[in-house]
Amino acid sequence: MTPLESLAALVEKLRQECPWDREQTPETIRAFLLEECYETLEALDAGDANGLREELGDLLFQIFFLATVARERGWFDLSAVADAVSTKMIERHPHVFGETRARDAAEVKRSWETRKRRKAGASADPFESLPKGLPAIAAAFRMASRAADLGFDWERDADVAAKIEEELQEWRQAAGSGDASAEEREIGDLLLSVVNLARRRHVDPEAALRRTNARFRARFAGVARRAAESGREIGQIGAAELDAYWEEAKKEE
Repeated sequence: MTPLESLAALVEKLRQECPWDREQTPETIRAFLLEECYETLEALDAGDANGLREELGDLLFQIFFLATVARERGWFDLSAVADAVSTKMIERHPHVFGETRARDAAEVKRSWETRKRRKAGASADPFESLPKGLPAIAAAFRMASRAADLGFDWERDADVAAKIEEELQEWRQAAGSGDASAEEREIGDLLLSVVNLARRRHVDPEAALRRTNARFRARFAGVARRAAESGREIGQIGAAELDAYWEEAKKEE
């Protein structure tokens, strides 16, 4: 029995003999699936090969579990999942499995977008296939990338930087007007412009922000530790002293 066959058998046994696993449904598994996806991303960000192996295993278990539940309900089985994704990947790579050739990755992306638009019954909305549950930064990156693949893009990085300055000025005006709705809109425009700059500079903004969040979390933990060592709560310490703690925490990295 292969490791994948053993995993499938393990899931079957859990569904039959474990009261908790037997009660699970696609709805109850959602949170666990999402959690495992984020833990896999954390292992990737950390460059932790052993951690990545473990998290991929946890994610694979969720996939096998959901496929097993689907089979029990008569929807599909794991083999149908594998067949469907294999067929889709072959269709998406005619330069590998067909007669066409692609010079570079950019041409592959352009060809894929063209095939999708020509597909019978395909929607005119180029963003229709994007998951609606994507985090906002990731969704903005995917939409901007797809629009750029279709020719809707700035000519230079400097133009995007100028757009950021423009959006920042428009935010200042909205903030000064006291119009909360306009201010929210301008901040959204500013964020989208920053995402576009990241895209053009070949930076994944979602990954960049996760790494920045991790640094902020570690540094602020250092600030909190120093506050505790002084015998005070963070809220009792002035801004200047907190800034000093922050700089000390940065030097520890």
